[in-house]
Amino acid sequence: MYAYDEIDHAIVHERVDEFRDQVRRRLSGELTEDEFKPLRLMNGVYLQLHAYMFRVAIPYGTLSSAQLRKLAHVARTYDRGYGHFTTRQNIQFNWIALKDLPDALADLAEVGIHAMQTSGNCTRNVTADQWAGVAPGEIEDPRVWAEILRQHTALHPEFSFLPRKFKFAITASDHDRAAIKIHDIGLKLVRNDAGETGFEVLVGGGLGRSPFIGRTIKPFVAGRDILSYIEAILRVYNQYGRRDNIYKARIKILVHELGIDKFAAEVEQAWREIGDGPLTLDDEMIEDIRSRFVYPAYEKLPAEPDELRAAAGDARFEAWRANSVAPHRQDGYAIVTLSLKPAGGPPGDATAEQMDAVADLADTYSFGEIRVGHEQNLVLPHVARRDLPALWAALDKLGLATPNVGLVSDIIACPGLDYCSLANARSIPIAQELSRRFANPDTAALIGRLHINISGCINACGHHHVGHIGILGVEKNGEEFYQITIGGRADEGAELGVLIGPAVPYGEVADVIEDIVEAYLSLRQRPDELFVDTVKRLGVEPFKERVYATR
Repeated sequence: MYAYDEIDHAIVHERVDEFRDQVRRRLSGELTEDEFKPLRLMNGVYLQLHAYMFRVAIPYGTLSSAQLRKLAHVARTYDRGYGHFTTRQNIQFNWIALKDLPDALADLAEVGIHAMQTSGNCTRNVTADQWAGVAPGEIEDPRVWAEILRQHTALHPEFSFLPRKFKFAITASDHDRAAIKIHDIGLKLVRNDAGETGFEVLVGGGLGRSPFIGRTIKPFVAGRDILSYIEAILRVYNQYGRRDNIYKARIKILVHELGIDKFAAEVEQAWREIGDGPLTLDDEMIEDIRSRFVYPAYEKLPAEPDELRAAAGDARFEAWRANSVAPHRQDGYAIVTLSLKPAGGPPGDATAEQMDAVADLADTYSFGEIRVGHEQNLVLPHVARRDLPALWAALDKLGLATPNVGLVSDIIACPGLDYCSLANARSIPIAQELSRRFANPDTAALIGRLHINISGCINACGHHHVGHIGILGVEKNGEEFYQITIGGRADEGAELGVLIGPAVPYGEVADVIEDIVEAYLSLRQRPDELFVDTVKRLGVEPFKERVYATR
């Protein structure tokens, strides 16, 4: 965990006081809604269909148990008893009254949580691999660099009013769990031939109305130069990004229209103009940030403790262990993913009771630390393997031990038309129905790794473009229809899915997905051929024929 200092705390508390006055003026009528809008957006407050929605930042997806308990407190005290974890490693509360928002912010500030820059045309929450710092084979903990980036971009006067919102993601592993290729800037920690640590820098990724996969603008930027290089990218974007058309304002459009070579040349020129100076990170500055990350005092533990051998006869435990437990860089420990996708449940939701209980379990089994992944699940990153049976039993009672991580019912979905004023169609009921249809663990195991992503509108908060199966809600003559894409992926081999044909009505979506899955099972060459690999080998036509043959 990162230990925030007095400056961090002062900034958060000052923002609470500022926002309290802004809300007071709005409630008194001194501010109109139009005047209040840019102020609330900079504090993570949206006006949705039924109420204000409050989005809270979880920097690089890391929470302490105290912070998770405070989120539970906000859910219980000011909302309807639950929160929704998002694909940006944030949490959203959908029912908070405007008058209560300053108090909710003040409560969160007690544990260093805030909602700054979770909305608006600014640099947003910096996201990272949810296994950062514990993944085997990782170059180093990317959260150190995410924190450096967070400190530099938070309330940055030059980048608080960009042409459009701007998102970063960072990873240090060969397998990309942070989806860096669908972000405005993606950073991958690498080492050059001299053994120096630096970054491969990607730009221009993003989904929404015009989806693009990010492209490498520079294969290696030394760590000491990463802030100045990012500053150069943002300056070029701030200067040339479209401000006359909201649909063409993202950096992905600028990169596409200029071309990656021209854009890179502009960045190089801006970088030369910045030169060496205050933005150059010396070793002392980097080590200062690194020293503020407190790591667990791991014990020397056996890889296969007696407790695991004793539990091996429990088929339900073994199914969960095979699905939800991953290797840790420290012998004797494991990374445990907690599924927030129970059969028939809204994806990514957690009740206040569940959050409190997970905080307690984190204290008992994970050194008080929790992570949030962009797949809308939680992670306990430091679990002793001897404790896995006891942890599983506790999670099972909470409804958080569904062994479906990465499988067909581990569905990513936005809130959709049930909450969002921008949505054209519902997402949650579609996800719930699909999770019920694919709830049988034997069926899910037969299908293997298959990711379904659902968005209720073209803004793509559910990342449907990069789902192995993507579902996009559209409106036709006042009715909900859904476009289906297949073959997308968000990892290191990121690709956009391909549309299989005309949109289908709400009542047929689950049947169509079942048809696609059945086609895959009959078309794959061997049981371990993944869905995306079958699609890549055969294209969409065999699936299209299966879906539309009787429609």
